[in-house]
Amino acid sequence: MEYKDYYRILGVDRKADEKTIKRAYRRLAVQFHPDKNPGDNQAEDKFKEINEAYEVLGDAGKRAKYDQLGASYQAWQQRGAPGGFDWSQWMGSAPGGIRVEMGDLDGLFGGGFSDFFQTIFGSMAAASAARASGAARGPAIGGRDLEQRVGISLEEAFHGTRRQIRRDGRTLEVKIPAGARSGTRIRVAGQGESGRGTAGDLYLLIDVGDDPRFTRDGDDLHVEVEVDLYSAVLGGEAHVPTPAGPVVLKIPAGSQPGQTFRLKGRGMPALRKPSQKGDLFARVKVAIPTNLSGEEKALFEQLAAKRGKPT
Repeated sequence: MEYKDYYRILGVDRKADEKTIKRAYRRLAVQFHPDKNPGDNQAEDKFKEINEAYEVLGDAGKRAKYDQLGASYQAWQQRGAPGGFDWSQWMGSAPGGIRVEMGDLDGLFGGGFSDFFQTIFGSMAAASAARASGAARGPAIGGRDLEQRVGISLEEAFHGTRRQIRRDGRTLEVKIPAGARSGTRIRVAGQGESGRGTAGDLYLLIDVGDDPRFTRDGDDLHVEVEVDLYSAVLGGEAHVPTPAGPVVLKIPAGSQPGQTFRLKGRGMPALRKPSQKGDLFARVKVAIPTNLSGEEKALFEQLAAKRGKPT
């Protein structure tokens, strides 16, 4: 059986604290989520692997046992890996009476745990049977957390919005805060799967749709602004769209195609500090006039002649 390096899978140090591990898990889970990678079997396998790693490293009891196993496995390798590694002492439930609760990932993540996980931390089938038995004197088992994707527009992400969610025949109204990004998770406490004891939580995974006007970079926005040739040459004004409504931008004389102007504080609000906003960067696109009148064409020809350009 192959040893699984859960720290390597999540890309964290073996001394990483709980917050670091959770951050790494959330980042990778968003990146490899099947909904973001439809039809990609490799991404789906990676997603399962990430969830298995967090199932172990995100639980103090499982992590303690896994760290003991890892130290023993590394010592065996350093001795030159004589014979086969003795897995038997690590099979089943953890030493010291630590109760291992695995949960069934089939419904949520599209597949179960690896042979390594099941061998070390017990049988998923046995754990499911134990939960189903409902032994009156058994310890309470919390329900499973669930995740649901919610799509919103960039405008809704700017102002904040609400969504109605149906759970167990009831309608819940959930507030989505201003500044939400794709990958933002919103916890709805106690609305996950019910267990023998407390219910799990429901996590809404936000997906902000593309906006044809803006490109988002964190809390900053980028937009292309069309400026007529005369304003670019002589100076003028341009109307720049922002999520809060259009603003007027002064165009200096001699502005060049592709020149970018920064509009401070006109970007997206920060998720936890909505009063603090990013910037908006307006990139000039100079519109070359077509269908010139005879008079206009003559004026351009005169200008070209004065600058020594062939007409």
